[in-house]
Amino acid sequence: MSMFKVNVVVVNPKREELATAPMETLVDTDSELTWLPAAALQQIGILPRRDRTFATATKQIVKRQVGYAILRAEGYETTDEVVFAEPGDMTLLGVRTLEGFGVVVDNIGHRFVAQTTIVAVLCDIPSEVLMSPPSPEEIARRAEEAKARAQAILTKQTR
Repeated sequence: MSMFKVNVVVVNPKREELATAPMETLVDTDSELTWLPAAALQQIGILPRRDRTFATATKQIVKRQVGYAILRAEGYETTDEVVFAEPGDMTLLGVRTLEGFGVVVDNIGHRFVAQTTIVAVLCDIPSEVLMSPPSPEEIARRAEEAKARAQAILTKQTR
């Protein structure tokens, strides 16, 4: 994996006028969450919500506080869970933030590349279906219909 850094601005989701100065952050597709200096998060009023346990790249088990923030980098923005990094921890931009940005990482060009979000369902769901739970028979019928529609789409795409 090629490594590169980007400048990240962190915004308090409850008071968006409170934001950090840009922070140089290592893009790390091996890290699930984004790690930012606790002092910077606290300075703009972001509060820890809970503790989480992490396994580091060096196989250490560490406990850190996490909270919520708006993150901006390279023209992209998302809301995400962030780790309150302690002194000695790296400042990292994790994969969940990258997914929230809707980007993939170009390791050769050292940049983000926008990607199209994949939709999980390829059919319309009638509003009455969303309002009441279906019977087991109805679930089976719909599953067969969805399977047939998906097969038709795949057949059409392979022609």
